[in-house]
Amino acid sequence: MWRAAEPSDLGWIEALLFAHIEGSMFLIGNLRTHGFTSSHPNGLTLWAREGRDGVFGITNAGSVLMMAPGSTPEDWHAAGQLLCGRDVTAVLGNAAQVRGFLAANGLQDHPRQLDSDDPGFVLDMADLQVEVRAGEDIIPLGDAPRALVEEWRTAYEIEALNMAPEAARKKAAKDIATFIANDSHRVLLAEGQPVAMSGYNTAFDEAVQVGGVYTPPALRGKGYARRVVGRHMAQVRARGARQAVLFAASAAAARAYTAVGFCPAGTFALVLFSKPAQIRAASVEGRT
Repeated sequence: MWRAAEPSDLGWIEALLFAHIEGSMFLIGNLRTHGFTSSHPNGLTLWAREGRDGVFGITNAGSVLMMAPGSTPEDWHAAGQLLCGRDVTAVLGNAAQVRGFLAANGLQDHPRQLDSDDPGFVLDMADLQVEVRAGEDIIPLGDAPRALVEEWRTAYEIEALNMAPEAARKKAAKDIATFIANDSHRVLLAEGQPVAMSGYNTAFDEAVQVGGVYTPPALRGKGYARRVVGRHMAQVRARGARQAVLFAASAAAARAYTAVGFCPAGTFALVLFSKPAQIRAASVEGRT
């Protein structure tokens, strides 16, 4: 029911992923950037369903990604069999599919750093609502105070991803350097003071996946997140992107994004294991 995907499959695979873009951005981005044989940590080993109605894969770093609507527990069990002996560090994608994969392969109780199901949203750039207020401006991340945005990113890693403070500080410094190099993030200024940050963590010509949106707790409830995301997406739209995808971590965040023009679209699950999991051949052989 699963076979190794080949470059000749890319056309139908992309069509499937774009039809379910709310759960497929990481897959699309990894395929666009790294193809089928990259040794990069985000490079994929990818399998496809014979009926051309599903794909799943694992990155070199151990993240399992999938888009296979309608797959059964037997399908997910067979997928897990292909990963026997591989370290699995994370599973992410459409929530129902992620939960099906975990249950079919006995991973429900493996220790986790993070386990979240977040509502997904999709924006047609034609529907973007941008609010510009007097006294506010938007600047590239590299033009903002470096220590401040590293502090924000550290707080984000702790709050959103449950990272330990020291690990979050180290990762934040690397993340901010990468964001600046990629020109992927923007900071909103109010009366000259930084108040919120927006970014994207996956991008290609047609679409971006918004991520890393952050407002310090003392400044929340003032609409800063809504306005920085709206103005940032206007810049992204000007470069040609037609869609944006994101996942809301709270009801307040969801209200901010719908105000910008995002519409609800499914649920996205992100499961990060606190130590790598493995699917053993013995557990697979016990099923029919």
